Amino acid sequence: MEVLVGILQQKKLINRGFLIGPLCPIYGFGAVFILSCLGKYNDDPLVLFFLSIILCAALEYFTSYIMEKIFKNRWWDYSNMKYNINGRICLEYACAFGVGGVFVTYISNPFFVNILKVIDIKIINIISLSLLVLFIIDFIVSFKIIFKLKNISNSIRADSTEIITKKVKETLKGKSILLKRLLDSFPDMQIYNKLAILKERIERDKKELKEEKKKRRSGFFK
Repeated sequence: MEVLVGILQQKKLINRGFLIGPLCPIYGFGAVFILSCLGKYNDDPLVLFFLSIILCAALEYFTSYIMEKIFKNRWWDYSNMKYNINGRICLEYACAFGVGGVFVTYISNPFFVNILKVIDIKIINIISLSLLVLFIIDFIVSFKIIFKLKNISNSIRADSTEIITKKVKETLKGKSILLKRLLDSFPDMQIYNKLAILKERIERDKKELKEEKKKRRSGFFK
């Protein structure tokens, strides 16, 4: 899904997702959660569709929040789309997750389960262990790259998130191919650092205080 969206939006093949490899963990966890938690609704596709939306939207929101707190980056932002919640999730993509939940339940999972039934369990275990090792290596390397991005953002001194994001993206263009990949994978990411966050919070508080004083004055004169 992510690769198809990337092709439609940017007209080129893009390795989407947090990891360097071809896996997108949030989709994998979403599929597993749907199959594990919503199995009793398999006889009702409509209910399964709406519950898949709720479950996957909650997973996406939680993932966005946690990744932002850890890395000080907003990896995706749906603020410019209708019916979004804090820019972390939106109705359009949530409905796509509902369709995905129905597809996984009725088509892809039964297909792969039937294949696995005819494969020797020892072979399955070897393949599973090999994939797990590759996944762990990919996860560790990807984490190191993301922390490099965090260090770059922390080294930049600016007064706003927009300026920091722009400077970091310009810096990434001159870095390794693994760092540059993040620009294609997350074109809408917003990058923060502690100083910018503090300054923006102070400016916001000042603005709110100024507005409150104006309201009090206008109320007094009335």
